[in-house]
Amino acid sequence: MREEYDVIVIGGGHAGVEASHAASAMGMRTLLACLSIDKIANMPCNPHIGGSAKGVVVREVDALGGIMGIAADARPLQIKMLNTGKGPAVQCLRSQQDKTIYPQRVLELLREEKNLDILEDEAVDLETNSGAISGVIFKKSGLLRAKKVILANGTYLNSRVYVGSEGRDEGPDGQRASLPLTDALHRLGVKTWRLKTGTPPRIKKSSIDFSKALVEPGMDGELAFSYQTETFTPLEKQLPCYLIYTSEETLSLIKDHLDDSALFNGTINSTGPRYCPSIESKVVRFSDKPRHQLFLEPEYLEGESYYLQGFSTAMPREVQEKMVHSLPGLEHAEILKYAYQIEYDAVVSDEFDATLQIKRVPGLYVAGQICGTSGYEEAAGLGLLAGANASLALQGKPSLILHRHESYIGVMVDDLVTKGTDEPYRLLSSRAEYRLLLRHDNADERLSEIGHRIGLLSDARYARYIDKQERIQKAIRCLETTLVGPKDKVAELFARKGIAYDGYGFKGIELLKRPEFRYAELVGITPGLEEFHLREDEALSLETRIKFEGYVLKQKKEAESLMKQEGILLPKDLDYLHMDGLRLEARQKLDAVRPYSLGQASRISGVNPADVSVLLLTLRKKNLL
Repeated sequence: MREEYDVIVIGGGHAGVEASHAASAMGMRTLLACLSIDKIANMPCNPHIGGSAKGVVVREVDALGGIMGIAADARPLQIKMLNTGKGPAVQCLRSQQDKTIYPQRVLELLREEKNLDILEDEAVDLETNSGAISGVIFKKSGLLRAKKVILANGTYLNSRVYVGSEGRDEGPDGQRASLPLTDALHRLGVKTWRLKTGTPPRIKKSSIDFSKALVEPGMDGELAFSYQTETFTPLEKQLPCYLIYTSEETLSLIKDHLDDSALFNGTINSTGPRYCPSIESKVVRFSDKPRHQLFLEPEYLEGESYYLQGFSTAMPREVQEKMVHSLPGLEHAEILKYAYQIEYDAVVSDEFDATLQIKRVPGLYVAGQICGTSGYEEAAGLGLLAGANASLALQGKPSLILHRHESYIGVMVDDLVTKGTDEPYRLLSSRAEYRLLLRHDNADERLSEIGHRIGLLSDARYARYIDKQERIQKAIRCLETTLVGPKDKVAELFARKGIAYDGYGFKGIELLKRPEFRYAELVGITPGLEEFHLREDEALSLETRIKFEGYVLKQKKEAESLMKQEGILLPKDLDYLHMDGLRLEARQKLDAVRPYSLGQASRISGVNPADVSVLLLTLRKKNLL
C-alpha cells in the first residue's frame, strides 16, 4: 500500500469498479477501497445487465473503454435483444448474469490494471486542506492521502434494512453498512437525502413447479455487449426464465396485511424508485388490475436460487411465505432468502456539477447510486465519467462532458444536474430526445474516438474499432456501385419476399433501402460483398445507417442547433443572484445549478427564454461572447 494516491475510490460496486478502472487505465495511481473484496461488483438485486436504455449504456461504457460489457459477456445465463419488433432507436440487449461468474470476471480485469491497488477497509472520514479534498481516513489503515477522491458508496451509505417493522443497520446482502461518511459529508456542508429500494425473495429451484409457468427463452445469434467479444453463448446453452401471475389470493393477502408492511405502517418514509415498486405498492396504486406479472429468473449457472422479479416487498417473513405460496407453481416453494427494503443516503443532485465533482469541495467526486440514481448500468456510466474527470483534472486537461445527443450517459448526467430528481433516477429511452442517434449499434461510432483521445480506450481496442468502420465503409461503397445478380438469384429473393420482379437491375444499396431486405440476404448475390466479413452487429450498424439515413440526418441537424448554445460557456463566478433582468426564481435556480453552458441553463426548470436572453446580454456586456 502507498501512503498517497492520485485517486482514491470508495466503494467496490459497479460505479466504483468503473471509476477505479478508468483512473488506473488513464495512468493514475489509484486505490479502490471497499468493505469486502469478495463483494466487488456484487449484484444484490436482480443479476441482470441491460434492458431499455440501460443496454445502450453498457455499450457506451464499453465504447469509452470500460469493462462492464466485457464481464457481462463472460458467461450470460440468458441473453436477448429487446424490442426487435420496433425501430432501432429502442432496441437493446438484456442478459441474465451468474452472481458468481460476473464478479469474478470483474475482479480479474481489475487485477490486470498495473496502477490499481485494492484495499479492504472502511472509510470513516474525509480530510481536506484549504477546502479541497486531500485524503481519506480509514478504520484500520488510518490516513491515506489523495489528490482526488470518488465516493461510490452505492446503497451502503448509512443504510438500514427492513423486513416488516424489523430494522437493522446493514447493507445489501447482509453486509456491513457504511455509517460514518454521511457525517463527514455534512461537516463539509454537503447536503444528503434519504432514498430506498427493495429486493424480492429468492426461491429454491427444486421446490418450484415450472409446469404452471410460461417459458421465456433467450435468443440465438452473435449477441454481446462488448465490441471486443468474439465468443457468443448459443441458445442451447442458455437457461430459460419463466412468467407467472399473481392470484386472487395473493392480492387478498397483500390488502389484508398492508399495516404489516414497513412501506405502509410509517416505518419507512423515504422515496423509492417509481419504476421498480414493491408488490404491495403496485396492488394499491393499480387497484383495478386483477393480476400482476412476475418473472422467475435464475441467479446461478449451477445453483438453486431463483429471483422472483416483480415481487419486492416490505412484509414480515411469515406474511411473505403466505404470499409466495399463493402464487401458481410456488405452492410448496422454499424461500432461500426473504425480501427486504433498504434505506440509504444519497447526495442531493444540486451539490455536484456535470463532471460529478462536488461544487463546494474541489477534488471530491461522486458516482453511482450516491448521485440519486438506480441500477447497475447507470452506476457504471457515472463511475466511468467520475474516474475519467478526476484523471483529466490531474492531467490539466479539459473535463469530459458528454452531451445529450452523444450518449445516454450524457442524458442522465444532464437530467441530474440540470433538472434534479425527486426519486431514484432510472434511465429510459423516452428521456432522450435524440434517441435515434443514441442507438445500440452505434455506441462505438459516438464514443470510441473520445475514449481513445482521453487515454481510456486502449490502442488495441481503438484499432479494432477503426478496422470495423473501414470494413463497413467499403461494404457501403460496394453496395453503392455494384449490381446484384445473377438475375435468377434476384428473382428467387423477390419471390421469397412475395414481391413481383420485372427483371430490372438493382444496385445493392437500392434494395437495402427497402424495408423488406436485409444485408445478409445480399451477401451471396452482390459480387465482392462477402469479402468484408461483417459480423451480425456490424451488419446491423450498416443497415441502420442506410435504412434510416434521412431520419438520422434530421436529428443530427436538430442536435447541431442545440450545440450552438452548448458552445456558449458560462463563467463559474457569474453572480446570478444580483443579475439585473432575471426573475427571482431564475436567479435562485441558476445559482443552485451553476450551469456550465447557455444550453444547460436553458434546460433548467424555472428558467424561461427571457432569462436566457438576459444571460446572453450579460455575456455581451462583459465581452465574453
